Amino acid sequence: MRRRTRPGHAVLPAFAVTALLLAVGCSAPQHQSAAGDRAQETARASDDTAAAARTDGQALAVAAAPAATTTAAAGSAGSGRPAHRTTLTVGSYDSKTRRAVISRSAKGSSTSPTVSPSPSTSSSTAPSASPSASAATGQAAVGDVIASAPAPGAPDGLLAKVTKVIGETDQGTEVQTAPATLDALLGDDTAKGTVPVDPDAFDVDKLLPDVKVSWAKSGDVHVGPAGATVPLGSLRLDVSAEVPTAAGAPASASASVSGFVQVAPQVDFAYGGAGTGTAPGSAYLGVSGDWDSGWAVKGRAAAGTATPLRIPFAKLHADPVLQVGPVPVVVNLDLTCYLQITGDGRITVDVEQSLKGDFKAGGTFGTAQGWTPVSSSDMTSTPVRTSVTTAGSVKTALGAEASVGLYGAVGVTADLAPYLRGEASGTVTATSATPGADAHGAWNLYGGVDLSGTLRLQLSIFGTPVLQRSVPLGALHREWKLAGGTL
Repeated sequence: MRRRTRPGHAVLPAFAVTALLLAVGCSAPQHQSAAGDRAQETARASDDTAAAARTDGQALAVAAAPAATTTAAAGSAGSGRPAHRTTLTVGSYDSKTRRAVISRSAKGSSTSPTVSPSPSTSSSTAPSASPSASAATGQAAVGDVIASAPAPGAPDGLLAKVTKVIGETDQGTEVQTAPATLDALLGDDTAKGTVPVDPDAFDVDKLLPDVKVSWAKSGDVHVGPAGATVPLGSLRLDVSAEVPTAAGAPASASASVSGFVQVAPQVDFAYGGAGTGTAPGSAYLGVSGDWDSGWAVKGRAAAGTATPLRIPFAKLHADPVLQVGPVPVVVNLDLTCYLQITGDGRITVDVEQSLKGDFKAGGTFGTAQGWTPVSSSDMTSTPVRTSVTTAGSVKTALGAEASVGLYGAVGVTADLAPYLRGEASGTVTATSATPGADAHGAWNLYGGVDLSGTLRLQLSIFGTPVLQRSVPLGALHREWKLAGGTL
């Protein structure tokens, strides 16, 4: 598991998962020597993985990978046997050359993985059900498909096939690899599940000085300022900042923003088994969760009305590992929390808003329609304090950019931006308590949420056809009136 440590940045404890390797297995005669086994495996063409196992179509459970996994799996493709566990691990990986060193996780271990043949191998002419050469000898072989949790040189996990066995080193067997896809491991099986991301799985980089991080989980584990109340499974960031003024704005045009974001993110994963041709029948990858935020804006914001001023205040990263049957699926999740503001520098506000709800963003695949976007958000807000003085306009957002991918390949990006918008005309001095006081015009405050994003080419990692271009999620826009008045 990767953990990023930076001076001056808050780093939460990492989500510790021991590396797993998985692949489709091939039998080998038990009387062959280890050298003979390796020679036989190396002689196979590298495109043998096209004949990767199609399993018996069982429904696989999807859950967070165990915090301490001691077994792993690897074998060669083309035998019609499903993914299984072994004691091999990725000792190191070079992303430039795509070379990896494969070794045993426990030296001297006499325990061989148990691998059951799929129905396609049950005839008398089919390979036997004994462990593959790579599993039995502790060596990697051409045709092996490897799925690994984060490992040295592969901080986002690794999904690859072995195309060449280069030789032995002190650390293990050095191999040349090429990219692989999940259908080579999951075959005919199906899987669907939503897995919460532990709040302590995130590395947090504070981008502004006044950012506080809080989270809570079961077992009475809590991080954050004294007295901060955070629901189990949620991560909270509190921030306050002065808003920079636009060029040419008067000295009196200044504003401040303060608030918090509280989110309980979840990873949504689905795989629909073998479809027509080589693509799976269906697939889904997305991010969802509960959202709670509140923020206050005070002063005269002169941030420019054409281009919003966006101020990122924290970046978060996690690599949760999903256990999909025997296969470790590494999900890469990034969140960038930000403040955004536009204002003409004329309106003076003192407003505060509380907002709660949920969101979902992702991409779904079907053999008929290909990849299509999924986006939804159900949020409601309440004005806590409202004061508007002088005509003008202002809009503030406290949102998050999210990206979710597999094994380092980003598949979905989403931008969730709950906002508060105020506008006034004429000469206005009004509050939500006394909307008509000293008002010679009209004023209104609105709450809203924008959700946008794209599906990316890398979603082909499921084994689906490559997207010819990025596909927009489609802009989701909702707005509702919070307060206002007219004279």
